[in-house]
Amino acid sequence: MLRILRSKPWLARPLFWVELFAIGNIGFLAVDVAVAHQMNAFEHPAEYIPVAFSLACAPLLLVAMLVGGPEPATSRRRPEGRAPWRTSLARGIGLLIGFGSLVVGIAGLILHLRGDFFHDMTLKNLVYTAPFAAPLAYAGLGLLVMLNRMVDGRTKEWAAWVVVLAAGGWAGNFVLSLADHAQNGFFRPSEWTSVIGAAVAFGFLTAVVAVPDNRPLRAVAAAVMAIQLAIGLVGFGLHVHANVVRPSATLWASFLYGAPAFAPLLFDDLAILGLLGLWALEADKIEVDAYA
Repeated sequence: MLRILRSKPWLARPLFWVELFAIGNIGFLAVDVAVAHQMNAFEHPAEYIPVAFSLACAPLLLVAMLVGGPEPATSRRRPEGRAPWRTSLARGIGLLIGFGSLVVGIAGLILHLRGDFFHDMTLKNLVYTAPFAAPLAYAGLGLLVMLNRMVDGRTKEWAAWVVVLAAGGWAGNFVLSLADHAQNGFFRPSEWTSVIGAAVAFGFLTAVVAVPDNRPLRAVAAAVMAIQLAIGLVGFGLHVHANVVRPSATLWASFLYGAPAFAPLLFDDLAILGLLGLWALEADKIEVDAYA
């Protein structure tokens, strides 16, 4: 293991893993959005846009990684041993995809709210309309992709921004958990666990952003992220079980119109991003050498 880390030092740095996190999430959103939009059989042609975006852009980011190196370059810091045109091309692809993801997310938010909420701005319509905060996943990932190419990934500034984006994700997850479970009136008391968990995770990461040099606080925040991993897995199991036992014509219909099976995994997703940000902040020494 040590031999591998010496030959590939980027494996021991959080920047590579954050970039891989963004690529994997953009790709997986194609599946998540396709299932969600299948509920209305893609009634509006615009509903195909995020699916097509994910299917096209996740592989493009992998190509950019192969062209420019495993760690994205910034305008001020480029990896040694690679032609400038390669790093410039890879950076340009990443920035373009990041900006595109941001646009897709904001446009999706507006389109989701246009369904009912803008016609009659009531709490009921906000809860029962299309999940308005869900498209912001694209916006958050777009910001993350751009961050990796605009701020040196081996500085505490970059690490702090990763934690900020993770905290923002937890804020959105809190809203989603509250609105989704409000649709059935929090039928089971255990459904409050996701709401409380998201709020606690947001609070601790926000505290870390405010006091980044407090090591005990970072340790507690990491423990909170670990708990969120468990909440996500348990929630996934509960959602799947609810759909399996739900009376329906087909199993596919149960999953399509029942509890969103993938939704609880957002807890695991955001916990991983939070842990990556905390890992970066924990580094005692920020490397200043050129990329390997």
